[in-house]
Amino acid sequence: MMSEETGPLLVVYDDPSDQQSPSLEETGSTDESPDETRMSLDLSNDATPYIGQRFPTHDSAYEFYSEFAKRCGFSIRRHRTEGKDGIGKGLMRRYFVCHRAGNTPMKTPNENKPQRNRKSSRCGCQAYMRISKTMELGPAEWRVTGFANHHNHELLEPNQVRFLPAYRTISEMDKARIVMYAKSGISAQQMMRLMELEKGLEPGYLPFTEKDVRNLLQSFRKLEHEEESIDLLRMCQNIKEKDPNFIFEFMIDSNNRLENIAWSYASSIQAYEIFGDAVVFDTTHRSTAFDMPLGLWVGINNYGTPCLLSCVLLREENLRSFTWALKAFMGFMNGKAPQTILTDQNLCLKDAIAMELPTTKHALCIWMIVAKFPSWFNVVLGERYNEWKREFYRLYNLESIEDFEIGWRDMVYSFGLHTNSPIANLYSTRFLWALPFLRSHFFAGMGTIDQSKTINAFIQRFLSAQTQPRQFIEQVADAVDFKDQQTMQQNLQNISLKTGAPMESHAATILTPFAFSKLQEQLVLAAHYASFQMDDGFLVRHHTKADGGQKVYWVPPEGIISCSCRQFEFSGILCRHALRVLSTVNCFQIPESYLPVRWRRISMPSAKLLQSTTNDHGERTQLLQSMVTTLVTESAKSRERLDFATKQVSVLLSRVREHSTSLHDLRDVSRRRVEGNIVFCIE
Repeated sequence: MMSEETGPLLVVYDDPSDQQSPSLEETGSTDESPDETRMSLDLSNDATPYIGQRFPTHDSAYEFYSEFAKRCGFSIRRHRTEGKDGIGKGLMRRYFVCHRAGNTPMKTPNENKPQRNRKSSRCGCQAYMRISKTMELGPAEWRVTGFANHHNHELLEPNQVRFLPAYRTISEMDKARIVMYAKSGISAQQMMRLMELEKGLEPGYLPFTEKDVRNLLQSFRKLEHEEESIDLLRMCQNIKEKDPNFIFEFMIDSNNRLENIAWSYASSIQAYEIFGDAVVFDTTHRSTAFDMPLGLWVGINNYGTPCLLSCVLLREENLRSFTWALKAFMGFMNGKAPQTILTDQNLCLKDAIAMELPTTKHALCIWMIVAKFPSWFNVVLGERYNEWKREFYRLYNLESIEDFEIGWRDMVYSFGLHTNSPIANLYSTRFLWALPFLRSHFFAGMGTIDQSKTINAFIQRFLSAQTQPRQFIEQVADAVDFKDQQTMQQNLQNISLKTGAPMESHAATILTPFAFSKLQEQLVLAAHYASFQMDDGFLVRHHTKADGGQKVYWVPPEGIISCSCRQFEFSGILCRHALRVLSTVNCFQIPESYLPVRWRRISMPSAKLLQSTTNDHGERTQLLQSMVTTLVTESAKSRERLDFATKQVSVLLSRVREHSTSLHDLRDVSRRRVEGNIVFCIE
């Protein structure tokens, strides 16, 4: 007699989705019958399961059915278990089914996570084997009480069935060999070939596939990345103990894993005070060191050089993570929001910015858009691709929205792009990237193609600083403190005046060489424009044109001037139209408000810089260079000033030489000169 007890059974499904599958009790399977039961003492001779077949354990029954399935051309999985609720009752039945049993489970859509639409192999197959527990002869054993081998799908050939996941296994010995190969830099494809040769197998006859090898390596890397993430957190804590001005924020998930972490440096926070009006938040890269999305906050300083403001590593790229990243950055920067933020085309990031930075103008980085052009248009346009790209740049740089709209329609018609989806998407988002729609917002020059390339090259330098994960933050810190030699030399170079106008020489004493060169370009162009006074301002147009032009408004008492081209609002540099009007009204100096602090040689009071908590030798050296440059410029304006400055510097130099210099200081300066190539000195 079978130990089949009456009463309700507790049913547990190994795969929760199988709860929606048809009951195997209703499939017309063969049940146990005393007349059909036959005993077998030698199970190895039984190739096919049969009713009444006995096994010492349910695992041995599973292994037997699995071997049978492999010979037939399919694989199996555990379907469900049934047991009694009570002490000593325990597990009573087990069902094993074809791997294609059941139906595809429905996934709950998640708008914050991309869906992977993979085709399911399930087709409702009803082949199965049921075993029940019996104790009629003493020790417990398992007997086959139901079996059906009718499939509603084709069975695989022997040379195909081995590729089913159930039969693909990597032994511990092979795993160790794979790890050894990986450390040697050997690819997964090369690993497969080497192990085939070692085992004397034909290609494709290993008990696992190249995909299995990649998945194994990925699982190892995941564990390593988690360990490295914890090391990263410890590293931040250690840096904070040594440098109180270093700041970081992090988030731990429910499994005590590092979910998000953001950090910034004292020099970055100081730079943001002056240069945080326009920033780039680049989230298009992934950290190879930690296998996490990497976000970099970048600004432009007064010398036109990119400066790193903050870094963030995120576990996921969704609305929750981006919201956290924005809050962390605002916390670092004392709640001061930028005027403009440039990002990639990311809908989650766009929504996060709208919530956390409601007063900030959000725009799209042109270089991130242009980087996608080859994949979007190379094949579509063929030989005309470069011609189209030139036309796109022309439209991008236009001043008039009306000219852009007309030019865009002509471009679409000329290149036959009426049905092209990327073109349609670009046009629908033109308010976020095309300059004609953005010129009333401050971009600090980051909207130009050349400056975009400079920023992109700067970002690539940080991506290369990931060779040693455990030293990642120190490597980024070194990149932050990197002193561009060209910029340092630019501080001391002689500026060449081109127009001889008083406005030019005045601006040269105040603006950095980078900003002055931009203004000088406009001063040179201003000579080619004519100005006509009108009742409400001036009309300024090129001397070769009889119509069109820009409207300039000039209010002398307040020293206010504005132009309809909006260049000053966009870049902080006066345009040729406004400069032409200032020249017309005999203005010999540019009004102070049109020489912004962020473009001047010293971006904040020297006393404030000297009182800064930073002890970085290179920063102090660069500050002194800037002060000396300003001293030379101001002293050269008259003979009296030059004589006075020379005497004072001589006295100061004598006092500096009287100060003792320790051996430690000398070694430190020597090391910094070697490592940072610092060449500035006073003799």
